[in-house]
Amino acid sequence: MLCPVCKNPMIVLELDQVEIDYCASCEGVWLDRGELELLLDTEQERARLLNILIEDDSVKEKSYPCPICGKKMNKVFVGEEKKILIDKCRKNHGLWLDKGELRSVIELGSDNKESKVINLLKQIFENSANK
Repeated sequence: MLCPVCKNPMIVLELDQVEIDYCASCEGVWLDRGELELLLDTEQERARLLNILIEDDSVKEKSYPCPICGKKMNKVFVGEEKKILIDKCRKNHGLWLDKGELRSVIELGSDNKESKVINLLKQIFENSANK
């Protein structure tokens, strides 16, 4: 799969038994439909996170093409304060998260700020920051 941002091939990483597509060039992450929810520990966390995804057509940031269908993705704010802006396939193939956004989204949705997934993401991004 090619990165929707920089068009480089992405690699598959496994986070807590969930395979995600990672771009080593721009450090963005592609999550297939349903994978974001699998990275959270409980049904309550999953439901809460899905309830704070807010599509916003007024955002002027460049839209990226879905790496599956090639259609431009929608911009989606995560959180009631609209802090994190991610991209969602219009055909619901998945989500694109720019560098560092996956960790921020998981931290926002998780009750356990020291969960296994959050710690894995910290290690990945700390290591990439030290390159």
